[in-house]
Amino acid sequence: MHDTVLASETRTVVSPGRIELGAGAVEALGGHAARYGDTALVVATEQIFEFHGDAVTDGLEAAGVDPVVYTDVRPDPTVENIEYAYALYDREDCDMIVTLGGGSSIDTGKGVGILATNEGSIRDFGVDRAGYEGVPTPTPPLIAVNTTAGTGSEATRSVVVSDESTSTKFLIVSANVVPDVAIEDPVLTQSLPKSHTAFTGIDALTHAIEAYVSVKSYSVPDGYAEEAMERIARSLPVAWANGDNLDARADVMVGQLQAGQAFTNASVALVHGLARPLGAQLHIPHGLANGLILPYVVDFSAMAAPEKYAEVARILDAADTDDSTRQAADAAADGVLDLCADLNLTGYLDDFGEVPAREAYLDVVDEMTQDAIDSGSPDNNPRKPTREEIADLYVTIYDDALAPDSPRRS
Repeated sequence: MHDTVLASETRTVVSPGRIELGAGAVEALGGHAARYGDTALVVATEQIFEFHGDAVTDGLEAAGVDPVVYTDVRPDPTVENIEYAYALYDREDCDMIVTLGGGSSIDTGKGVGILATNEGSIRDFGVDRAGYEGVPTPTPPLIAVNTTAGTGSEATRSVVVSDESTSTKFLIVSANVVPDVAIEDPVLTQSLPKSHTAFTGIDALTHAIEAYVSVKSYSVPDGYAEEAMERIARSLPVAWANGDNLDARADVMVGQLQAGQAFTNASVALVHGLARPLGAQLHIPHGLANGLILPYVVDFSAMAAPEKYAEVARILDAADTDDSTRQAADAAADGVLDLCADLNLTGYLDDFGEVPAREAYLDVVDEMTQDAIDSGSPDNNPRKPTREEIADLYVTIYDDALAPDSPRRS
């Protein structure tokens, strides 16, 4: 299934400089940090720091590195989060950034790094179109201690920032923000509640599928994506059902890392173009938004890349080798829906979303549609959507998945 890389083509494969993987990997933190200086800004949410902060600060102090702690990160980090964290980094004359958590903490840390070595406000580095480099100078050393299994942000060149002044999210893209060290310790994911195990796992699946079918895909990210899908499909339901199953947690953690490596070297596509505006308007966690959207985009797109979507369906056990390519491709959306149902994904909407009445939702569809187009991500989709098709997808998602009496919530 992999496209051949031609000798005449040049590709740059982006990945963290070092990856520490396995139970107890967090113990390697101090040794890495000591190579970069003697003061580290530690970036985390308050809740995650309560769970795992001692492991990080004790490891840093044992290595002679002074931790300066910022714990005001919020889900879907804001411009203000990054600005306040940077002010602390600058005031305490830090040498490096250590993030503890998932995508929100990592993106905040990346944002701090951007401000530390580049002139301007964080908004200045947003890119008009996904895939464009937006940061001219590399950030200070960045070590990402991952505590989730979904965003893959520890392996990517992307930063997603919420701008509360406009109720939108903007994207920063640059190889200069990829962490120097990624620490993947599955023990740290055991504190994840079932809801966030589901959100982050579906986020990772979305990354893998979108990278795999993207018009920018090629052999290296395709390999990452296939392995990621296989790991997530077999182990995410197990990790969700029994959070103490460390083998399943580890398998999903590797899968989400591979998914991150896949999309940062290919791209995301239409799902992410739709998810960022939906999440911003309805205050839905990013992984949940992806999971709500993914089946409909897969169904919409399958005709344009049948071989790839057929493989997705087979990996998700929605088709077998006896099915024709087109039959298998058409079953891929059902495979996604079944996995989301296994995780009770829509059951979390009451607690993790603000779903408006249909009329109020329709009032913002045009705005969300324009934001999706402006992101550039739909351009990477194998089937290029029109403006009307994007708007129709938003309406279908509401009627079928978001509304209290919708089929997926019944």
